Amino acid sequence: MANGITLYGARGSGAVPVEATLTLLEVPYSLVDAYTWDHDDPASGDQVLKANPMRQVPALVLPSGETITESAAILIWLAETYPQGRLAPPPGDSKRTQFLRWMTFVSSAIYSLYWVKDDPARLVPDPAGHSALEERVLNRISDCWGIMDSQVEPGRYILGDDLSVLDLYVAAVSRFRPRRSRFYEVAPKMGEVVRRVDIDPRLHALWKDRMGFHEGWEG
Repeated sequence: MANGITLYGARGSGAVPVEATLTLLEVPYSLVDAYTWDHDDPASGDQVLKANPMRQVPALVLPSGETITESAAILIWLAETYPQGRLAPPPGDSKRTQFLRWMTFVSSAIYSLYWVKDDPARLVPDPAGHSALEERVLNRISDCWGIMDSQVEPGRYILGDDLSVLDLYVAAVSRFRPRRSRFYEVAPKMGEVVRRVDIDPRLHALWKDRMGFHEGWEG
C-alpha cells in the first residue's frame, strides 16, 4: 500500500475532507471505498469492519497497523503529523483554542446527527414518525450552523487568512442535507469561505469526483 496508509471512505461521505487533506499534504495513500449505507450491496460497507467495528467511514489505517476513526480526530492528526502543510494552528498559537472548539463542534453537534437523519428507524421504529424526526434533525443542523456562524469572524477562511482542515471539514459537511442553499442562509459568513474552498484549484478534481454538486445538491 502507498506509504503504508490506507483510508476507508466513500464518495459523498465524511471521508472526503480526509481525502482533501491528504491531497493538499501530498501524502500518498490507498483508498478502499466502503459504501456502508448501500443496502443492495452490504459487502461493500462490510469492508470497513476490518478497521472499524462501528462499520463507519472514515477510518485511517497507519503503517504501524494502528487505526484512527472519527473524521475530526483524523483531520487533526494529519494536520499535526504533517505540520509543514500548515493546515492547523499549532499548539501555543492564539487560534488553537477556537480551532479545537469548532472541529469538535462540527463533529459532535452536526455530523453526528446524520446517524439519525439517514435512518430514522434507528431511534423511531414507527415509520409514521420518520418525517417529523427528519425535519427536526435538519432544523437542528441548520440551527447549529447558525450558532457557529454567529461566533466566528472569518477572514479568507474561518480562522483568518490561512486555510485549515476546519475549512475542509465545513466545506464537506455543509454539502450534506439540508444542502448548501440553507447553509448559505443560516451561515452567510462561512458561506463565503466554503465557496472559496470549493474552487481551490488543488482540490477541483477531488471535489468533482468524490463530492460533486449534482442536481439538487445546492438546493
